[in-house]
Amino acid sequence: MSTVTSSTASSTTTSIQDAAQSIISGATKSNTDVNALVSALVNAKVAGKKAALTGRATRDNDQLTAIGTLKSVLSLMQSALAPLANGTAFSTFTATASGKGITASAGKGAVAGSYAIDVQNIATSQSITSGAFTGKAALGSGSLTLSLGGKSTTLSIESGKSTLSDIASAINSAAGNPGVSATVVNGVDGAHLLLHANSTGLANGINVQVTSSSAELNKLSVKSSISTTTPATTVVDDSGNWKQSVAGQDAHLSISGMQVASPSNIVTSAIDGLTLNLSADAVSSSPQTLTIAQDVTDQKTAIGAFVTAYNNFVTTAASFTGFDKTKKAGSQGGVLLGDATMNAIRNTLSGAMSGGLKEGAGAANLAGIGITFQKDGTLKTDDLTLTNALTNNSTGVAALFNSKTGLAASLNTSLTSFLKTGGTLDTHSNALTTDIKSLTDQQTQLTDYTDKLTKGYNAQFTALNRIMTQMANNGDYLTALFGGKNSAGALASNK
Repeated sequence: MSTVTSSTASSTTTSIQDAAQSIISGATKSNTDVNALVSALVNAKVAGKKAALTGRATRDNDQLTAIGTLKSVLSLMQSALAPLANGTAFSTFTATASGKGITASAGKGAVAGSYAIDVQNIATSQSITSGAFTGKAALGSGSLTLSLGGKSTTLSIESGKSTLSDIASAINSAAGNPGVSATVVNGVDGAHLLLHANSTGLANGINVQVTSSSAELNKLSVKSSISTTTPATTVVDDSGNWKQSVAGQDAHLSISGMQVASPSNIVTSAIDGLTLNLSADAVSSSPQTLTIAQDVTDQKTAIGAFVTAYNNFVTTAASFTGFDKTKKAGSQGGVLLGDATMNAIRNTLSGAMSGGLKEGAGAANLAGIGITFQKDGTLKTDDLTLTNALTNNSTGVAALFNSKTGLAASLNTSLTSFLKTGGTLDTHSNALTTDIKSLTDQQTQLTDYTDKLTKGYNAQFTALNRIMTQMANNGDYLTALFGGKNSAGALASNK
């Protein structure tokens, strides 16, 4: 502020000097630059106030931007903390089979362990083939009701659109198709209608009920049932017109000696939290070993994301509160240097991070799992130490971060208080917004005052110019009349 005051005082003095010189110049018949003079005087009078308002508005806007950035950084930090706090990051597992044909994925509810899996057969979908027809012959009009897995649809067949190709097209395009695909296969003996169930399992046998007076169309009637063999499969009851090319059946396997059946090759209910995907390669004479283990890689990724988010906060806070003496005066301090809110947030979070698990025999801290503080306040992770901790004591690491007794207990509480509507940062932002509005009002008032001051000075100096011009003209007249120094005027020769 001293710089502004000194500059303003100097400017005022200069403007007054200019004004005096202008008056003198006017007396010696020089033209007075009224606009320049008025502009200088007005600027000298309002410059200090204008500079103060502009500087304060700039500072408020810079702080408001900084707080917006800080909110984003803290929100990212809370998001990165969430999977560690609620335990989902420590509920990830890998599932690996020792042989071919079995892939597995572990989800919520999975438990580490090993299982012997023996696949007797995989699930298959039924395919049936009709008897031979003349390829382009019309089979007659009527209706076909397709049924599969408890769903059905009825198709109307017109006599002019009743070839096998027409019927196959009608089946494939039916809006209520229960899950049957139709194809015409042309063999040496004629055209055959091939129907294929889109879903595997015993429950998905194909049934076609025909209502027609046409003997040819009635040949497409077929009913499927379940065999009494072990393992059970679908069979075609009416073998006179249709034959089964592929039987539908459930997948059968044993898991650690327990027999399991599944209508699909994606087995989801056999082991809690585990999905098995079976292919034909899984069927063999010897069982495979399926190993479920903690997914250390995913857990390290989650912890790494949190460390990165915290370090991002630390470096952002440092940029807002630092002091760089190499910069020119007035721009050396960060936009939030000395800001009480910023200091409180930084101290609260660093204090929470320095703590650890407060309860239980497995009390721990970040350093114990390979995460340590650096001189600048950021965190550094020792990959080997963290890997060992997750491999040998995943439960302990999870407890360190959990939202009840671990780091997240205090961190989440603090972050929520900072970020919520009406919270610490919201209150600070609102105060700055209010101040910016007040400054805008003051700047408007100063502009109005400047306009009035300019008009007043313009009127005064314009009038002064007229008087000075009139005085100069009077002087010329008197000199001409009475004469001046070393000269005689008109009256000197007037007899």
